[in-house]
This record gives sequence, C-alpha cells and structure tokens, in this order.
Amino acid sequence: MPAPIDRRPGGVAPGAPRSGSDASRTHVASILTQAARAYSARPPIEDITMPTGFDPAAVALFESIIEAAFLVANAGGSFGDAERKRFQAAVVSACHDLVHEKQIEALLADLREMLADDGMEKRVGMVARTIARTEHQREVLRVAAFMAHATGGVSEKERGVLEQLARGFKLDAAAVDDALAQAAELAKG
Repeated sequence: MPAPIDRRPGGVAPGAPRSGSDASRTHVASILTQAARAYSARPPIEDITMPTGFDPAAVALFESIIEAAFLVANAGGSFGDAERKRFQAAVVSACHDLVHEKQIEALLADLREMLADDGMEKRVGMVARTIARTEHQREVLRVAAFMAHATGGVSEKERGVLEQLARGFKLDAAAVDDALAQAAELAKG
C-alpha cells in the first residue's frame, strides 16, 4: 500500500441520506460511489504526476471505507478464498463497477497484510482516526454493515467490530443499530 495520505475527507460530497430522511436509499452509498470514482482515477504507479481533478482525500476515504468493511468481514478470524471472492464482488458491485476488480484485489491484499501485521484493534483504531466528519463516520458504518449483509449476514463478532468502529468515532450505540437497519433495508431491495 502506498505511503499514508492525508485522510481528511475535505471536498467529498456527503453520502446517503441521514437517518430519518425520506430520500431514496436505492444506491448503497453515494459517498462510496464518489470515492470509488476518485480511486479508479488514481494512477497505477505512485511516482507519476497526478491527473487534474485527482482527489487524494477521496482516495483515502475510499480505502478507509473498504478497510472498515474488510475488518468487519474478518471479525470471525477466518476470511477464506470463497468469502474474499464474495466480498470483492460485493465491493465492485457496490461501487457500480467504477473500480476495476484488479484494483480491489490489490487493495484487499494490502489490507490483509496490514491486518496480519497490526491486528484488528489497531486497524480499527486507524480507520476511526482517519474518518473525521460525522456524516462520513455514519456512512462508513452503513457501508460496512451493508457489506456484511451482502456477504452472508451480520454475525455477533461482525457487530462487535462495528461497535468498536462506532466507539472509535465517538458515536453512540444507536449509530450501529441505525447502520444495521439501513443496511438490512438496502440488502432487501
């Protein structure tokens, strides 16, 4: 994975409607889609000049969203090839195919290595410190909950990681319940 990027998500448009909104929730997450668009524009080689309009904060936000979902998916301790493939396909689909499968595959390999090196608690802490804006924090929880639903349902261990993220974000327990309810609604549709 490239060197750490300033992960303050400035300039990224807000995500899905807030709790209580009557707006449509037919898309998994507009913030995920917007961040995916920036991620897909990222040059494959770190040393080349960034294209005009490239937003490193959006790329960092995308990586953090995917890492949060990845951590939730790894909560049970086993993340075999079949589960990884389901997760990867769910990410590509949730991003409306804006990010190539090979990009997600490479990102997941980096995330797997960081998780093995650092452990769950440290990685959850890193994601929590990376996402500063409350609406982005709630969106990260919602996307991670949706990915858990999309790849086989939310186990107690997965919920536990969502709760760790919420504590790291300094959100109350209701934020996890809200994220899970919204994810369940999206998973049905």
